[in-house]
Amino acid sequence: MNMAIVWFRNDLRLDDNKAWCAAIEEGASIVPLFVVEDGLEKLGTSSRWWLGEALRDLDDQLKQVGSRLLVRRGDALSVIRELASDCHATHVYWNRRYEPGGIRTDSIIKQELVEAGIEVRSFNSQLLREPWEVSTQNGSAYKVYTPFSKAFAALSIPAPARCSDTPVVPEKWPEGISVRDLRLVEQERLCSGIADTWSPDRASGLAKLQEFVRKRVGDYADARDFPGDMGTSRISPYLRWGQIGPREVVAALQGAPESKGRTVYHKELLWREFAYHVLYHFPDTVESPLQRGYEKFPWRSDATQLERWKSGLTGFPIVDAGMRELAQTGWMHNRVRMITGSFLVKHLLHSWKDGASWFYEKLVDADLASNTFGWQWVGGCGADAAPYFRIFNPILQGKRFDPDGKYIRRYVPELEHVPNKKLHTPWLLTPSEQRDCRCQIGETYPKPIIEHEEGRKRALDAWAAFREGQV
Repeated sequence: MNMAIVWFRNDLRLDDNKAWCAAIEEGASIVPLFVVEDGLEKLGTSSRWWLGEALRDLDDQLKQVGSRLLVRRGDALSVIRELASDCHATHVYWNRRYEPGGIRTDSIIKQELVEAGIEVRSFNSQLLREPWEVSTQNGSAYKVYTPFSKAFAALSIPAPARCSDTPVVPEKWPEGISVRDLRLVEQERLCSGIADTWSPDRASGLAKLQEFVRKRVGDYADARDFPGDMGTSRISPYLRWGQIGPREVVAALQGAPESKGRTVYHKELLWREFAYHVLYHFPDTVESPLQRGYEKFPWRSDATQLERWKSGLTGFPIVDAGMRELAQTGWMHNRVRMITGSFLVKHLLHSWKDGASWFYEKLVDADLASNTFGWQWVGGCGADAAPYFRIFNPILQGKRFDPDGKYIRRYVPELEHVPNKKLHTPWLLTPSEQRDCRCQIGETYPKPIIEHEEGRKRALDAWAAFREGQV
């Protein structure tokens, strides 16, 4: 009987997995493989923790159908070439990757395998449509979301893939690393807060999705902006690692009544598609702004201020709450991602790359396409970006989207007893109020790292000088 390798990467599920289903339909004996590739340390600590847990869950999924996951470490080409030789594989299946490094690796591996007489078949299980399937009338890539979304709407979205049978398993299994013994994070205690927050298995992700569609999607258009409430689906890390597929999300949405919330949530899925579209067509954006003129923007570099931002010690409560949520849980509410991002690149004049690097290190849903796209958007230098002169006021943002302080008090306990009236401007507390609130500004909670108006003016001055130099 023919032997086949199914190489899992960002698709850690069996349902709606086209590569897995195709291998089953061929009737070959299947070796499910995950390669702990060289360079995995480039993933942030939070992502490596999630990946390790997700691989154990994938192994459990495979055991339910009589199979198991083979794990090996090393250079992907060497690992697959050796495994293919050991088990006399005639086919290798995988789902495509779209980030520049993944594309390069897969192209090299495919060429080598084909030259060795091994058939390689690749599929799409990460996106609703391929990045090259949406283009302008002259065949170029989109740089603005609205025309992209209109062109996307003209395309059908495939239904989730379903496997028609169970896999044939090898009579003798190749040697590999025990999934149970796999440790991708050296000091797992550093991820204790993340472990207390998340259950990184497919069943939990599907449960979150189903609960959201059943109970909250109708209110999503408004509720998504309030970080103190459960207004979002919180399935982003499951999408990131392919424990849930985007086609499955669309199918679930179709089961909900029509509403503004459902429409807005669907647009968020298309925003994710747009991020991948931009990364695929403009791979240099990982390191350089899409709007190349911004390479000369007068960013500042202040290690002390950057560290205070990372630590949630800026003196602006909504910003600090967001950064501490990130540190504790490996996730941050999307509205607060915009607020904290704007504060870094505008109030503090730090490069978008500083923020992108930190988020990639700390987020459990650290996705290269979405992370790069989001930071260039907030920095005013990417596709469909917010103009640089649009500066979020962290005081007003806090008052508007966390009016009762539920979110801030959850992550900034120093402000627990500060009344709502001054919660978003605690530096205005009088000395007696500080004593009453048990909050000493400059001692138990920091003074603002910069005054809002000062930071706003400095950002606008930098932008004006930059624009003047561009003319």
